Amino acid sequence: MSLLFETASPLAEADGYRADVACFIGFVARRPLQPLPTALRAQLVAGGWVDGIWRRPATQIDSLENLPVVLDSWDLFDQLFAWEARPLAADGSTVCATYLGAAVRSFFSRGGKRAIVIRVGDPWPFLESGGRRAALRRERIRKMLPDFAEIGAPAHPFEPYNPAAWQGIHHLYGLRENSMVVMPDLTDACTFEPIVPSVTITPPVVPETFVECSEADPVSVDTGLRNVPAPRLDSRGYAAWMLAVTSARAFLNRFQREVILVASLPLPHVDTQRVTSVGRVHAQADMLAYLQRIGVIRQDGGLGGSDQSVASAFVQLAWPWLHTQASDDLPEGLESPDGVLAGLIAAGAALRGSFRSVAGDFSMPRLRDVAGAEPIPAWGQGDDSPIGMLARHICIFAQAPDGWALQSDVTTAANEAWRFGGASRLMGTILRAARAAGDSVVFEPNGPRLWAQLRRTIEDMLMGFWREGAFAGASATEAFSVRCDNSTMTQADLDAGRMIVQISVRPAVSIERITVVLNLTNTAGMNAMREVA
Repeated sequence: MSLLFETASPLAEADGYRADVACFIGFVARRPLQPLPTALRAQLVAGGWVDGIWRRPATQIDSLENLPVVLDSWDLFDQLFAWEARPLAADGSTVCATYLGAAVRSFFSRGGKRAIVIRVGDPWPFLESGGRRAALRRERIRKMLPDFAEIGAPAHPFEPYNPAAWQGIHHLYGLRENSMVVMPDLTDACTFEPIVPSVTITPPVVPETFVECSEADPVSVDTGLRNVPAPRLDSRGYAAWMLAVTSARAFLNRFQREVILVASLPLPHVDTQRVTSVGRVHAQADMLAYLQRIGVIRQDGGLGGSDQSVASAFVQLAWPWLHTQASDDLPEGLESPDGVLAGLIAAGAALRGSFRSVAGDFSMPRLRDVAGAEPIPAWGQGDDSPIGMLARHICIFAQAPDGWALQSDVTTAANEAWRFGGASRLMGTILRAARAAGDSVVFEPNGPRLWAQLRRTIEDMLMGFWREGAFAGASATEAFSVRCDNSTMTQADLDAGRMIVQISVRPAVSIERITVVLNLTNTAGMNAMREVA
């Protein structure tokens, strides 16, 4: 007789006021022979996935495919998913880590406390032919982003009130506590060119020995992964990547305006960057010009909110890719920096508030394991240098005198009022809190009494932000205002059961006052709109 002990974990309760939760969407295999922990199964039951009206098949529940799984520790992720066993080649003789697993690992190691993981399938062999990559590229991207559309390939329509049809990013619609979304496999999925190692990769030789029996066979990580290049995008790959980021941004813009996409800026293929051997500064000038030409960086002062634009307050891009003490299990020893950035943002939100920058000294204690990067930024050349101009739009990791640090915390928004990452996260936090307040009174009679009640609730919330230093202004009156009365609603709104609240705030580092419009209906709950006034 054998005894199996399972560590009891409390059910992860959702908290709509948190600003430190990241949702990871990507490819990773389910670990075999591992039953679902009792608390996790209870979580899926509570979500309606097991026996609710949108229940999934038992095999899908056990495989955790296309289901939101809330995790409060790296150990639980490691227990559930075979993140370290991605086939390097089709024969499976050697393996590497998955980009999803590496990002979740970095998220928790940098200070993240809660992650939501949506597994959309098993990873494909890393050393895959270019023809197969091209043939399956659209299918793989659509598992993460069903709305991804190219010419002649219409997008899968999103059904907000049919969770049984949700795929990938669609699950964000039902995740009220989530504040970030990360898709670490996106660059790899957009790669057209076959990835060819610089030397022949052979499986490591393991001597025959007697070992203690275990439930799972040990997996050997190839120590020659440094000779396998990380994915790099040519012009076709960058075009696909931009369409994917645009698809994600458009979904957030329409359905989840309190969530920010945290993504890695892909490494460029030589035909993309046109890098010569002149030096790092020249290479980064080429990269800056290329990003401006294709529309990743905009300087025209617009909002960057059109459906064809990557420039947006909903997007934070991280660069370059990092060599860390843990990244030797990845090709070229490089990990995408999105998981690192998401972890720093989560830790900053929990410790100091979502509205404060996570760049500079704050990131130093959690980046001491960074040993290098690809490429290495030529930091310290001044604000008007190529890397300084990149840092106005891209979150740059670079080496300082005391070690590696995040040097800029920005969104890709063209309008400077939305450029600072803390301002965009602050608005997301306000929207999330206001949505929770609105949802609690959605069935109350719509009238002056309810307007005053909701106005007081939101004013009390904003007063707390002001006292913590989130807003500029010598007084609360200068810092923010809340209106919910006949001036914010027409008779048509009242007849339709809509209640509209207008919030105007002055973020501490913003050059403009930012206005948020909240639309409460008795059928759809609280909808939010960001505006710049």
